[in-house]
Amino acid sequence: MSTESTFGPSALATPSNFITLLRVIVTPILMYSVSSHGSTWFAFGIWMVLALTDKIDGTLARRQGTTRSGAFLDPLADKLMVFGLFAVLVVRDEIWWVPVLVMAVRETWMSLYRSLLGRKGISVPARPLGKAKTLVQVVVIGLVLIPGVYGTAKVEIAVLVWLATLLALVSGYFYYADGRVRDSG
Repeated sequence: MSTESTFGPSALATPSNFITLLRVIVTPILMYSVSSHGSTWFAFGIWMVLALTDKIDGTLARRQGTTRSGAFLDPLADKLMVFGLFAVLVVRDEIWWVPVLVMAVRETWMSLYRSLLGRKGISVPARPLGKAKTLVQVVVIGLVLIPGVYGTAKVEIAVLVWLATLLALVSGYFYYADGRVRDSG
């Protein structure tokens, strides 16, 4: 029996939304743990579970039918995860605040832009560059959370943070260009 389109677009209580909600609930706990105890194997393990559940909830949503609530909640959970941990790492002085601020401004701008286009019925789907940006962000945070890595790989981590920032800016430009084309056509 196929599980294709099990849930309609207005469904709220879906397995993928449940997983997304768990990510939203666990992220502040992880943030507290990292702010209190720094890089630990526990924090790294929780981060990896969060990253994997993001992939799992996306797969479930595609198999069982995407929903408007999921389309809203999943990116929100992603931003909470990434920028919540980035904020903690900035406060701990393990990542410089400037690239994090640049990425946060880009994410805010993109969310507003997509929302404005959405009101016109225009969708701007994710691009491979945006997915690459997210992957680099997840890897950076994961590396910092592994005990002992930050002290020996500060330069490499800084390079990856700037790579994520560059990918954020370039992918943001392409999302904007895609939206303009769809809005004018």
